[in-house]
Amino acid sequence: RNRMPPMQTTHLTKPSDPDTPGAAPLCVGGRPVSTHHRPEMTHLPDPVYQSEFYSNVPAKRLLAWCFDTIVILLICVIIGLLTVTLAFWVFPLLVLTVSFIYRLLTISNRSATWGMRLMNIEFRRNDGMKFDFATAFLHTLGYIFSVGLPLIQLVSVVLMATSQRGQGLTDMVLGTTALNRRGPV
Repeated sequence: RNRMPPMQTTHLTKPSDPDTPGAAPLCVGGRPVSTHHRPEMTHLPDPVYQSEFYSNVPAKRLLAWCFDTIVILLICVIIGLLTVTLAFWVFPLLVLTVSFIYRLLTISNRSATWGMRLMNIEFRRNDGMKFDFATAFLHTLGYIFSVGLPLIQLVSVVLMATSQRGQGLTDMVLGTTALNRRGPV
């Protein structure tokens, strides 16, 4: 009888801090491996082997941003008219405030703004989960900061267009990305 040996499983463990003396080394199957070629620790789809998750996402993000900007401006115009044009005196501050609240509420609710939902994309954290309120807050804060500094925003847009996962600067700092939505709404 031919008996196959039992299948060995590979367990990958990550050290708490590889630069700390005495920290546990990165191990595969109980054996330490070089940290110079450390595999990426993420639960996001692989951009090479699962490229359908990242297909056209930068272009969809741009279209979603345009849609969201129109929605935000319409909300601001309505607020301006409801305040008998008093809000128009502080219109830039109004747009900033409405944009922050709109993005925070829509992203924390379903991990996507209305424009992103229209384009069938959503944000995911590094662990593969949808955004919670804290992540949505930090992401929105990063977005508002980068919009306020045009050079930073330009760097972010270039990164979205050129990085494997289509991540902007805020995405890279937080370990998040935008993906094509996985299933039915």
